[in-house]
Amino acid sequence: MELSAKQLAAAMPTLRAPRVWLSVFNEAMEHFEIASSAHIAAFLAQVARDSKECRYLEDDLRYPAEALMRMWPQHFPTLATAHPYARNPEKLANFVYSNRLGNGPPESCDGYRYRGRGLIRVIGRANYGSVGAALEVDLERQPELLLEPRNAAMSAAWIWSMLPGRTSAPIYFRSSFPCASAKQG
Repeated sequence: MELSAKQLAAAMPTLRAPRVWLSVFNEAMEHFEIASSAHIAAFLAQVARDSKECRYLEDDLRYPAEALMRMWPQHFPTLATAHPYARNPEKLANFVYSNRLGNGPPESCDGYRYRGRGLIRVIGRANYGSVGAALEVDLERQPELLLEPRNAAMSAAWIWSMLPGRTSAPIYFRSSFPCASAKQG
């Protein structure tokens, strides 16, 4: 089933550049076999929620100290620990994403290099590698390619197609995802 412009407008009424997104969504959904009406609706709902209707393809990470304490209480139990990272995206990402998700220590800068990008966020070097392998795009070398509409749509469709229970939306998938080895659901 091909998505029509009218259907996309109903799913994402404030979408910018709908012609661009319609084309890449149809390509991605066909490639990853997101074909039933229920699956298409759930996939678009997930994308709309995670990216604010394709407006945000990259995590900003410019959070005030209070937000850091809510989001990462294990890293920032007090305002004093959060303040040095407040509104400092590079320092924050290199700290909170270090030594996990395939990233190196803070000084490797992997946390910021492999911060959340895409319509459904890809976070961490290992996840960039998995998505890149699935799309045949070297995302480890060029992580910014997830900011391009085609790659963003293709990565979102691949991730979504790997999630169990994908017929119920929204799933709210933002943190790390297990690099699925077998399709479920």
